[in-house]
Parts: sequence; structure tokens; C-alpha cells
Amino acid sequence: MQTTLKDVARPFNEEPDRDGWQLPESTLLSQIPVFSENDKNIYTFNSDQQIVGLIDKADLSSLLLNELKRLHSFQETILRAMNDAVTIVNESSEVLAINHRSEELYQLNHDEVKGRPLSQFFDEEALVLWSVMKDKQPVMNQYNQPKQGLHVIVNTVPVFQGIECIGGISIERDITDVVKLNETLTTTTASLHDLNGHVSELPFETIIGTSKPIKQAIEMSKKVAKTDANLLLTGESGVGKELFAEGVHQASNRRDSPFIAINCGAIPAALFESELFGYAQGAFTGAVKGGKKGKLDAAKGGTLFLDEVAEMPLELQVKLLRVLQERLYYRVGEHKAIPLDVRIVAATNRNLEEMIEAGTFREDLYYRLHVIQIHIPPLRERMEDLPELIQRFAHEFAVRYEKVVPTFDAEVMYMLMNHRWEGNIRQLRNLVERVVILTNDAESIIHWYHLPEAFQRQGKHLSSTVRSIKDERHDIELALQKTYGNKSAAAKMLGISRATLYNKLKQLNV
Repeated sequence: MQTTLKDVARPFNEEPDRDGWQLPESTLLSQIPVFSENDKNIYTFNSDQQIVGLIDKADLSSLLLNELKRLHSFQETILRAMNDAVTIVNESSEVLAINHRSEELYQLNHDEVKGRPLSQFFDEEALVLWSVMKDKQPVMNQYNQPKQGLHVIVNTVPVFQGIECIGGISIERDITDVVKLNETLTTTTASLHDLNGHVSELPFETIIGTSKPIKQAIEMSKKVAKTDANLLLTGESGVGKELFAEGVHQASNRRDSPFIAINCGAIPAALFESELFGYAQGAFTGAVKGGKKGKLDAAKGGTLFLDEVAEMPLELQVKLLRVLQERLYYRVGEHKAIPLDVRIVAATNRNLEEMIEAGTFREDLYYRLHVIQIHIPPLRERMEDLPELIQRFAHEFAVRYEKVVPTFDAEVMYMLMNHRWEGNIRQLRNLVERVVILTNDAESIIHWYHLPEAFQRQGKHLSSTVRSIKDERHDIELALQKTYGNKSAAAKMLGISRATLYNKLKQLNV
């Protein structure tokens, strides 16, 4: 991104002036030494120590000015592109720049704050940037409440020029909505449809979430449900494709007939045909007397859900294609055609188009199943739904195991919000079930140390900071309790002034 001397020097292969400056051609233009008043020409040399370029002293000022403008343009673009709040200060903690997100978050105006001390807009104890400028040490992934009702995660670093600190940069991610939603869902007493093991018959009610990606998938599913068109559901493992298939069935005209699911990856190839189509009596050794109905028979009038359809053996793909084309099928060992009265919904977590190119999935079957495709988003693309999912699962498992419904600490929520969730909803559900089972009723709040070790390792860098904040809050609450709310007495007990206590009460929202 930055300009080197090689980029601006003109070719030169003569003998340089004796009093000229000689620098490596890889030197950044913005990092050339500060020269005396008697500026000299700059000669650049390559890795072989050969003089290869010249920068005339008369051109140096304009080159440096252009480089400054260029770097400023990059800075401005980066600030506009970032969705986190950015604040840049100089060594005196005077504001050099804030971006649009910082203006929104703190209700500030860039032109009004630029050049003014940060202390005019924030209390010293409210910002992590203060401690960074004081200690000259970076602070990463720290939870903070810069003002009442605002929760952020902060990355703040000092800026050095050589060994001299010339300022600091703070990047803050707003997690207020996550914290507030978690608190709201924790205290709600609304009844949940699955607390008593009851599965609602309302289509799609079992799908939790209000994020844009999940709402779009639900709305499209509702439209498709009114037809008999074959449907292909795509998405990673654990995103809830079967819930969508059930929702489509319940919203369709086939809702009063069976919904039958078959996992194409769990049945041995040798048994798949008989499982799907059924078989006649005597069709093969070991066949049940009188024959057996297959999944297509069982789903008559309703919906057949082909989960992991990409795992279906190629020879079965050919037979399924023929069934979809002719709308007829035959039991194994029988020549009587049976009309197909089933709506097909298939699902896969694999890229079928790549499988077609590799010759492991039939293209003609793909287009038969792919009349309409709905992509179910992974959990990491709908993280705003995670607090609601956690609370719904926590209520469900607390009732199932006769436990106290736990609440999740804000630090834990942040850790979970930043997890990749490769296993998606299924992985999250299993995690919540685990912590509900293993947490004692006396410990109704889930802390970082209640999580599996893998999550603890991920969140260790957050833990000490957040715990220290909570320890301070606890000490203040205990002092107020012992002094029956007398703030002067509580301040004396804590060894701080009354004014400091009031500030801390405000900052910690006690």
C-alpha cells in the first residue's frame, strides 16, 4: 500500500555526489530520515549495493506531500468501510478522527470533536483508551460499558513512531443488542410451545429466529408449501433442514397425511431399494411374509423427505428419476405399477453441481429435485438469533431435567457469539443441554468456566477483565447492603470518596 523509494526514483547509473544520501530502494517514502536544512539528493541502491536510482532534492517535498495525501485517502476509506466504531487520538489524547459508526454509537459529530481533548466527551474511567495511552500497552477483546446502557468489546492499541508513542486507536464493537436481548429473554415468562413435550402444529413455529436470512427462508418455504413442486433444501449439517421440511408439509394441503423421512446416507446401498419402494412376498431370501411397504407407500398422500440425498447410490438415483418422471413405482419383486401420490422434499449439505461434474450425482435427477431450491443459512450468518435460541433451549432442557432455568453471563454470550459453530443449531443445542445438566441449581448463572474446555480456551483472554468488573460490582453492592443504602458509609467502607462511589455506581449500573 505504501510507496517505496524504488517507485519514485528515476533510473541512475552514474557516480553519485559525495554528499548525497544513499538509501536502500526498498525504503518507504514515508519513513525516510529527517534531513537538515541543507537537503541533498537521494541515491537508491539495490540488494547488490549498486546505485540504481535518483530522487532530486527539489522533488522531495512534492513527493512527500503526495504520499501524505495518498495515505490519508487510504485512512479515510478504511474508516468509512469499517462497521465498528473507530476513534483515533494523538499523544495528548486529542481526537484526530472518528468514523461514522463512532458518531452513531456516541452521538458525536466528527467536525465538532476533531482536535478537542477526549476528556470533554468521556469520563476518564469510561474508556479503555485512557489506560492504553497511559500504560502504552494494547488491550484486546475487552468487555466495557463506556456509558449506561451501552455494551462494547474493545480492541485498543497505542501508535508508535520508533520508540515514541504518538497516539492511540480504539476499535469498539457494539454488543448492546445481544446483552439486552439476553436479559429480556432471561426474564420473560412467556410460555414456550415445547416445554411439555408438545410439538406445535403451526407451520414453522419450531424454527426459532427473527433474523433476515432465516425470515427469508421461512417466507419462501411458505410460498412453496402451497404447491406440489419438488423442493431441494440446501445448507450445512445441523442448520435445521428437517424442521423446514416438516414446516412445508404442515403448511401444505397434505398436512393431514404422513410426513416420512429417510436418511439416504444411513441405509446400506443393498437395502436402500427395498426401504424406498418396499418388496413383494418372496422377493428375496429373508423377505417378510406378505411383503413390506416401503417409504413411498408409508408417505402416500403426504410428504417424503429425502435427507442427505447426495449420498443416494447412483443405481438408486436412476430408479428414483424414473419414478419422478413416470409418477409410478414398483415394489421389489413385483410388476404391478403403483401411482405416486407423494410430495418429494430433498435435502443436502453438499454441492450437487460439483458432484455432477465429478460424476457422482446424476444431472437429470438434480433438475427433477431442483424445481425450487431454498438455502437454509448457517448459524454464523444469523448470529442475532443466537440469544433467543440459547434461551429457548435452556428453558426446554431445564423443564426436561427438572432444573432451574439458567441465565447466561454477558461474557459467555459474547464468547458464544464469536464461535464459528461448524455444527450449527445442533451443536448449540447440545452445548446448552450439557451446561443445563452439569450446572448445579445453586449456580443459576452460566459463566465461562461452565463451558467445555474448547470454549474456555477461546475465551480466556476475555475472562480476567470481565471478572474484575463483576468483582467490583459485587463489592459495591455488598457495602451498600451492609450500610442499608447509606452511600457515605459505603464509600468509607470501600476506602473511596463519595464522589468516586457515585461515579462507579453510574458506570457499573448498580
